[in-house]
Amino acid sequence: MEVVLEAAAQVFEREGISATTNRIAERAGVSIGTLYQYFPNKRALLHALAERHLDEAGERLAALSAELAAARPDWETTVSMVAAAVDDLHRNRPRLHAVLYEHTPRTPDGVERLRALHDGLAEELAAQLRRCGRGGADAEHTAALLVHAVDGQLHRVLLGAESAADDLARTMLALSPGRD
Repeated sequence: MEVVLEAAAQVFEREGISATTNRIAERAGVSIGTLYQYFPNKRALLHALAERHLDEAGERLAALSAELAAARPDWETTVSMVAAAVDDLHRNRPRLHAVLYEHTPRTPDGVERLRALHDGLAEELAAQLRRCGRGGADAEHTAALLVHAVDGQLHRVLLGAESAADDLARTMLALSPGRD
């Protein structure tokens, strides 16, 4: 199954949403029948790739949280670390990420997993805002604003851009109030 998913990621990166299950099966070195045993259609492949991406994002953000807890950097460095982590999750295969963002079927479980990921990042940012004496009167609101602004900016404008981490950091700094 992992071979098929990797082949799908490669083909979606190269061909976008016009990728076919036949091309994916060919790239994976399996018959179309074998592919269909695991994935009944292209949308099922996209869903599985999105699930894999959410798993990777959750692992990376947990590691980032541990890094921030250990280092306790100032706000500007915190922002740079968060922006770099988010960019790292999307730097490879930007076209695949664009296809996933635009075309992955939304399931209740998938929507909940994405919401939980966003909420977890917002909680981490709110804690960092408070620790750094930033975030204004409502650090949770500021953190949610940062998470969703960065998500939109990354997925709609910056995928694959060399300056993505710097641009994300600038956005986060611009949207976070100064010292309380």
